[in-house]
Amino acid sequence: MSTPWLEWDRQHSWHPYTRLLTSPEPVPIERGEGPYLITSDGRRILDAISSWWVNIHGHTHPRLVRALAEQSSKLQQVIFAGFTHEPAARLAHELVERSPEGLDRVFYSDNGSTAVEVALKMAIQYWRNRGEPERTLFVHMKNAYHGDTVGTMSVSGVSTFRGHFQELLFESREAHAPTCPECPVEQTCPRCAIENRVELRDILAEEGDRVAAVIIEPMLQGAAGMIVWPAEFLRYVRRVTEEAGIPLIADEVFTGFGRTGTMFACEHGPVTPDMMCLSKALTAGYLPLAATLCTSAIYQEFEREDPNATFLHGHSFTANPLACAVALESLAIFDEDRCLERVGRLELLYRKRMEEVAQLPAVTSVRVLGGMAAAVLHPGGGTGTAGTSGSGGYFDELGPHLYREFMRRDILLRPLGNVLYVLPPYVVEDEDVDRIFDAVVEVVGAL
Repeated sequence: MSTPWLEWDRQHSWHPYTRLLTSPEPVPIERGEGPYLITSDGRRILDAISSWWVNIHGHTHPRLVRALAEQSSKLQQVIFAGFTHEPAARLAHELVERSPEGLDRVFYSDNGSTAVEVALKMAIQYWRNRGEPERTLFVHMKNAYHGDTVGTMSVSGVSTFRGHFQELLFESREAHAPTCPECPVEQTCPRCAIENRVELRDILAEEGDRVAAVIIEPMLQGAAGMIVWPAEFLRYVRRVTEEAGIPLIADEVFTGFGRTGTMFACEHGPVTPDMMCLSKALTAGYLPLAATLCTSAIYQEFEREDPNATFLHGHSFTANPLACAVALESLAIFDEDRCLERVGRLELLYRKRMEEVAQLPAVTSVRVLGGMAAAVLHPGGGTGTAGTSGSGGYFDELGPHLYREFMRRDILLRPLGNVLYVLPPYVVEDEDVDRIFDAVVEVVGAL
């Protein structure tokens, strides 16, 4: 099969990761339908990773398509500096209403990395506006991933994504985080959490008044290999940062909007961060949009009469009306379809099916949280931690092999090295979930 647009794609497009992790040729997709992606030659591929973790209501949802069309007939784009519009104002209100209490200001941007960059810059200038410009050090967690821009790479711990750019990165200290059940200090909960606590507290004490903020992916570190935290550790990080007077940034770009079983992962604490970063499922994966929420205590430091206190950050498509309108409709669907209840049912189904997966010889551990299920694989009895080490980590040759095997079965699963995870849209039917896990048992069982 050959079409003009495929030839143009081969000649001019640059696809991230394609040659390295999958195959030399990208798969041509013509349209989507619910949890399915439909190719140019009519294959129906079950999207078991939510198209890179963004799609929660399925592809081509009629209400989201209609919301986009209706907004496009009224206002497509307007500068958000000195102007405003109803979709952005309504969305800010809805986000504040749903977020942990105390987060009451919303700063819009257009993707997850940018939402985190905004929080980092906000933290630096917050202290500068308070007369403490020496606070420029960040503290991040081991195995962290916060994005691919320079600032977000600086506070990330997954070296795969930052190795080529080390000279560009600013200073950030790394603290241990739980990697349950493969504990790096060979302890069991809660002792593992106790070991981790000491280091974070010591770093904050050692660095004194140099720290600008601590940044975390609450409860679930995605790119590192779907590492699940105990809620106890989340509560401890919040307590330590509060005691030290250090702002806490929660990167919920991935974990937000039900992925971990609660609207936001911080609710597992429950804790309220000083800043919270959102994107991905914010628009159900239909348009780029991001938001960084903060407390009034953070916001008021930028409301000084001195113009130098202004937060000088803004993008052309900040608070794009089309994206805001789709996000509003997505939140309405989230409520009306009782998505959190659906995620709860999915979690129960995942746990049942993962009991079978855990018995496979190549599987060293499994974990389930909300709408995510993952298995760490080490064929031949190898050992390692959560996909970040072991037989090959992110570049483990096992990943491309598994990807190809599942694609032969018309299922899109894209392992993180030696970590195989399942993360479909919430609209996936139970029989499709069983189809996914039947394939997992077949493919992994043959390793």
